[in-house]
Amino acid sequence: MMEVRLLLALFLFFLSLSSAQRPNIVFIVADDLGWNDLGFRNPDMITPNIDKLATEGIIFDNAYVQPLCSPSRTAFMSGMYPFHAGMQHMALKLDQKVCVPLNFTFLPQELKKLGYATHIIGKWHLGYCKWECTPTYRGFDTFFGYYNAGEDYFSHSIRDYLDFRDNKTPARNYSGEYSANTFGLRAVDIIHRHNVSQPLFMYLPYQSVHGPIEVPKKYEDMYPNVINEGRRKYSGMVSALDEAVGNVTKALKDRGLFENTLILFTADNGGPIEAYANNWPLRGGKYTIWEGGTKGASFMYGAGLQKTGTTYDGMIHAVDWKPTLVSAAGGTPETTIDGISQWESIRNGLPSSRTEFIYNIDYFEAAFEGHAGIRVGDYKLILGYPGAFDGWHKPMNSTEDEIFEEPVHYTGDEPVQLFNVREDPTEHNNLADKTPDIVAKLRARFEEYKKTMVPANYPEGDPASDPSNFGGVWSPGWC
Repeated sequence: MMEVRLLLALFLFFLSLSSAQRPNIVFIVADDLGWNDLGFRNPDMITPNIDKLATEGIIFDNAYVQPLCSPSRTAFMSGMYPFHAGMQHMALKLDQKVCVPLNFTFLPQELKKLGYATHIIGKWHLGYCKWECTPTYRGFDTFFGYYNAGEDYFSHSIRDYLDFRDNKTPARNYSGEYSANTFGLRAVDIIHRHNVSQPLFMYLPYQSVHGPIEVPKKYEDMYPNVINEGRRKYSGMVSALDEAVGNVTKALKDRGLFENTLILFTADNGGPIEAYANNWPLRGGKYTIWEGGTKGASFMYGAGLQKTGTTYDGMIHAVDWKPTLVSAAGGTPETTIDGISQWESIRNGLPSSRTEFIYNIDYFEAAFEGHAGIRVGDYKLILGYPGAFDGWHKPMNSTEDEIFEEPVHYTGDEPVQLFNVREDPTEHNNLADKTPDIVAKLRARFEEYKKTMVPANYPEGDPASDPSNFGGVWSPGWC
């Protein structure tokens, strides 16, 4: 018995050593952030903390996300294309009886196998109708945040009902506190209380900078030269986010964890151009499968990266982040997911392991979202409706609100549009009529993916979700 106990003690000792050597991982998601809304691309934006991480790390020029938040978050957490999960249509509504299939393994579950402490602070938006759908049942040790899409930044309510949780308990004591600051402070607190013998995984899907357009005046006042009120407030929201990121990195430094921390930062979709975000010079924005809706403003900084201070132009998709972070943590990614580990390619500046991806496959009736598209090599094929809104828009810094045409939705796989997005990243030159052979090749490849599509799970709202049944709080327990 003594020998068994000694062997067990030695095993646990060496396990703790290996865990301690794994990098801490901080995965930051900025909600509705535009391609052109950070200082390293747009000098009018005041984001010194984010800019320092980006320019001293690796900036991604071809890292793609989905055109909306629930689909992108599905990809981040599961490593699966949303059209393989029934999550490809729009963003989840607050009264829908649906969540990402429970048989999918989430990123924090994989990291827990490697000894990580796992925390989420911010927005979930992957379904919550029953407890099994919620963060602490899907691999996170703790959850501080909200379940749904967007809410008031100060009251933390939507439709006059609270949507704010501290683990499973309604968090009622934060009224009047701006969420970027509140989430940043909770992250700092977790870092300072963290057991440093264990590697840390912190998922920070901030509310910022999703609508409603709200920000404390001191951040808005950082942009006195921006005449347009909406753009001025939106810009202040970006700077509030930057301050929160800076507070997190400072806490990591104060705790002696920063040098062994890998930081991944990404937007969840392109910025909504009708709500003051900016994706210049890319075409379109949120909702669309134009590049402005699907190229995520993103970068990586920190532990394990060899070729820093660079821009990486290899093809990456949102489904790749799960296996990439598992690899960075020293684990072995699953082979049954859509994602590909890009860790060795990114850290060493090598060519991407990915040569193609799907923008979307959605045959559910839609009003805003891009319908269908594929990228193979340098070419991008769009079938049918690309989504609203279209066009190329500079920041509304010195103008009144631009007038956006009302989108006219149409169904089907026509028209067909083809772009060489390596040579024409702003999608000005439709090559479909000139190169029918390339159209045929990409369309055939798309049809192969389409055979594997799971129909979108997007039911009508369920009145059982009414928060009046749960003490005035948006709550699980109705499905």
